[in-house]
Amino acid sequence: MGRIVVGVDGSDQSIKALRWAVRQAELTGDTVEAVNSWEYPATSWASMMPGLPEDFDPQAVATVALNEALEEALGAEGAARVEKVVVIGNAALTLVERSKGAELLVVGARGYSGFRATLLGSVSLHVTQHATCPVTVVHE
Repeated sequence: MGRIVVGVDGSDQSIKALRWAVRQAELTGDTVEAVNSWEYPATSWASMMPGLPEDFDPQAVATVALNEALEEALGAEGAARVEKVVVIGNAALTLVERSKGAELLVVGARGYSGFRATLLGSVSLHVTQHATCPVTVVHE
């Protein structure tokens, strides 16, 4: 049994990619690994620090976001069958790293980018060029 990795940032396109990956896994018998990564933007790190509460935990926030996206897309029972991975790091680099040993990497065409006119977002473009397994890009 293999592993299908899917990038999930909560955007509509990533939810579609997640659903596609789950359907594919049902056909192949593979497991699904949903990955959400987070990072502080380098340019705003210093400006963010004064306003953040001491108990702010971005890892926990990203975990909640991933769990909510999975439940929205798959329901509680379906979400329970998906392996959840939340890591600090650049989304594109994280997905390329997670693609090692996977049967397939699935991403949406674009996440929360404001560049609607582009066919591929920066993450989907990067993983199609650098992933170590086949990549499926799910479009609208």
